[in-house]
Amino acid sequence: MLLVPLIVGADLVVVASKGGDDRDPDWFKNLIVNPSVRVTMGGRGVEMLARVATPEEHAQWWPRAVARYPHYASYQRRAGRSIPLVVCTPRTVGP
Repeated sequence: MLLVPLIVGADLVVVASKGGDDRDPDWFKNLIVNPSVRVTMGGRGVEMLARVATPEEHAQWWPRAVARYPHYASYQRRAGRSIPLVVCTPRTVGP
């Protein structure tokens, strides 16, 4: 699946919009059960951990998501749910 994330420092923020559907996308449900993900950026695979953005993070990053892809605003109005943002953080390698 191809998603276009926001980049916040070393983290990626992905919008779980499902095109404004009133249900979360299946991939979001899968991340709740198994937060280990592999993201390909620039042809390179990166192991990451996914989590749902906190309300504070959501408030900060949602406007950036809408600025990048204005359709998110109409998706939010149509969805009848708060569209989750997923934060993917690179896994740290132990010593």
